Amino acid sequence: MSAAVSLTPDVGPAWLRPLVDNVGRVPDAYRRRLPADVLALVTAAKATANLRGDGRDAAVLVLFSGPESAPVDGAVPDEADLLLTVRASTLRHHAGQAAFPGGACDPDDDGPVATALREAHEETGIDTSRLRPLATMERTFIAPSGFHVVPVLAYSPDPGPVAVVNEAETAVVARVPVRAFINPANRLMVYRRPHSRRFAGPAFLLNEMLVWGFTGQVISAMLDVAGWAQPWDTGNVLELDAAMALVGDEGGTPR
Repeated sequence: MSAAVSLTPDVGPAWLRPLVDNVGRVPDAYRRRLPADVLALVTAAKATANLRGDGRDAAVLVLFSGPESAPVDGAVPDEADLLLTVRASTLRHHAGQAAFPGGACDPDDDGPVATALREAHEETGIDTSRLRPLATMERTFIAPSGFHVVPVLAYSPDPGPVAVVNEAETAVVARVPVRAFINPANRLMVYRRPHSRRFAGPAFLLNEMLVWGFTGQVISAMLDVAGWAQPWDTGNVLELDAAMALVGDEGGTPR
């Protein structure tokens, strides 16, 4: 059984406090980017799923790593990073998509925090004893996969080695610099056919992955509520296939 894990919001570093203190505002931050009619569709899908009892519970780990001390100006340290994976192209749900490590709750899991830690260990080999769970975000329904997902915010000064554990499930495991998400040059809006541009959501074009969908929405909203976001071109809108074609144009570490 995955035992219950306590949340300790006060043990995060000072540079992460703006996010921890405002984590409850994350859902509203990404809802504000949706046109009213699109938001109505999303809200109706969640209400229908709840009424019918559809969907499975799941959790994902939103793990920030970096030094416990912050720059004098309180900015995010250059060394700060966020743990992401790219799902294998053969999976049934979200194949080839960048995502936080995580997955469906097991009956033996004692809550979403336990699920997120267990799944992260299974996918990346991370030593979960090094991690400090700080807070949970609002349970969100993901209509394409039918999961009700709870993001679990966590911190580690040094999470140790991470790597792909099972190539049938995960193609890439990466600790992506937070500065790469903040950099306006890496930001765009992405939509997926048959939907129109009105359904476009925040995305991040990095050297080895395109972060979009639910994961992109959460990261974008976290940047907003923490005050880390810089002005960026929300008019840069691409269809998913066109955006994916740009992945890998530049090698090396994400900017």
